[in-house]
Amino acid sequence: MMNIDEQVELLMQGTEYGDEETKKNMTAELRQRLTESQKEGRPLRVYCGYDPTSTDLHLGHTISMRKLRQFQDLGHEVTFLIGSYTALVGDPSDKNKARPVLTQEQVASNAKTYAEQAFRVLDPQKTIVRYNGEWLSELSLLDLIRLGQNFTIQQFLARENFDKRLKSGEPVYLHETFYALMQGYDAVAMKTDVQIGGTDQLFNIIVAGRKLQEALGQRPLVGVICGILPGTDGVQRMSKSTGNIVPINSGADDMYGKLMSIPDAAMEKFMNLVTRWSPKEIETLLQELASGAMHPRDAKMKMSLEIVSIFYGEEQAQAAQEAFIKTFQKKEAPDELPEYKLQDGQTILDVILATNLAPSKAEARRLIEQKGVKLDGKTLENGAIPFPQKGVLQVGKRKYIKII
Repeated sequence: MMNIDEQVELLMQGTEYGDEETKKNMTAELRQRLTESQKEGRPLRVYCGYDPTSTDLHLGHTISMRKLRQFQDLGHEVTFLIGSYTALVGDPSDKNKARPVLTQEQVASNAKTYAEQAFRVLDPQKTIVRYNGEWLSELSLLDLIRLGQNFTIQQFLARENFDKRLKSGEPVYLHETFYALMQGYDAVAMKTDVQIGGTDQLFNIIVAGRKLQEALGQRPLVGVICGILPGTDGVQRMSKSTGNIVPINSGADDMYGKLMSIPDAAMEKFMNLVTRWSPKEIETLLQELASGAMHPRDAKMKMSLEIVSIFYGEEQAQAAQEAFIKTFQKKEAPDELPEYKLQDGQTILDVILATNLAPSKAEARRLIEQKGVKLDGKTLENGAIPFPQKGVLQVGKRKYIKII
């Protein structure tokens, strides 16, 4: 059993607040809550919200889930909140323009797979799944006005992304200011002790959530603010729009290969945000890297194996590592390949999409333009032409299929 100091170190691992004073205050408040929880025998109420704006989750989405799992393992009550109502507004926190407003039908469709994907990280037996439409749909216009009385327009306009948009002539819509009120009210409705989110949620959690709780007679929550995971380029945040994602539903081989493609400089971020390793374990590994005792490739393989094990189990992760070594380090194609029977009139693009080697036509075109599509080792440069012949089709660095 970890002592309180060890728990605090683990739970604050990978957190970022923008300034040391806020981090210091949140760390102190978390230590106090954990101490009280232990004395009173009452688990802390912890939650993180996820807006179902798309159907699939990637590794970046799981950073906060990993933190939720840490609280679960320490015996606390964890709620996986699906933003069935906040998704209708759209979170403006990290956007340079307004998000498109989704319909209730789109949100409901997207939400179907969220909890199932989340259970790759969370313990389904210990996870409460709720939808914020439960309480937000009950708010009246008068209720919204009263919530708004706790904030000034200046507080919203001072937010970095709103300020940038105003200066560049981009509009800031009134409904976008509602988002922070709605998320803050989520914390009130669930009597939250701890809320988890990314650095893009700093205002919504530390300002809106805490302020509304205090205004409505509750003790202000502790915000555990996680760093943002970079994508496979190691620079930009992981995002479907930039194509630098590591999907969590694409298979162990694909995940392992994508993790091995990240730059060495991004490894520390991935270790801190995605693995199950303790701060001490990470520190030891980084010291071995710095001293030259461990090669960066070996450290990355160890990290990739650990992360894939979280989502697919140790057996599949080990198999993915062995396949990677055989395919890429030894430059061999896999012995056993899935097969696809070529249909009359199919183009190269048709085959790529039919075999699910790319998620969309746009992605398939991008791979072709980047010379990432090969047939029997020969680069295919025009996706619109008929598929040339039978053989082994390679798409990207890790995907192979036998065309028969």
